[in-house]
Amino acid sequence: MDFLLSAKRDAAAARRFFRKALKQAHTVNPRTLTVDKNAAYPSATKTMKQAGELWRFTKLRQVKYLNNIVEQDHRRIKRLVRPGLGFQGFHTARRTLAGYEILAMVRKGQVAALPVNDMPSQAAFVASLFGAVA
Repeated sequence: MDFLLSAKRDAAAARRFFRKALKQAHTVNPRTLTVDKNAAYPSATKTMKQAGELWRFTKLRQVKYLNNIVEQDHRRIKRLVRPGLGFQGFHTARRTLAGYEILAMVRKGQVAALPVNDMPSQAAFVASLFGAVA
């Protein structure tokens, strides 16, 4: 499961999303890709299969509600963004959401170098990412 913030939801953005997801260390040749009903996904997968970037037997499953696990994970982001009344620009949204995601990964223990309960190490890590002094 992954996400990609993009200004447009076109075929090029769908290919970037699939490339990003397939580049992960735990991803090999997926048998099934479950996505929402965006019209750009079929053309993106077809192009990637022809180029050899995607396994030719990968099945694209477009079902509206099967990606609810991903949506549930991003509910926290929506709750954090709403009081700020959205973003003024795309680049501001990208930077802010990246910060939210990094903090969530640290909190969930998904950063291998940081123990979940070691708050001083987490604070130093976040400070090093954003250029602040810990």
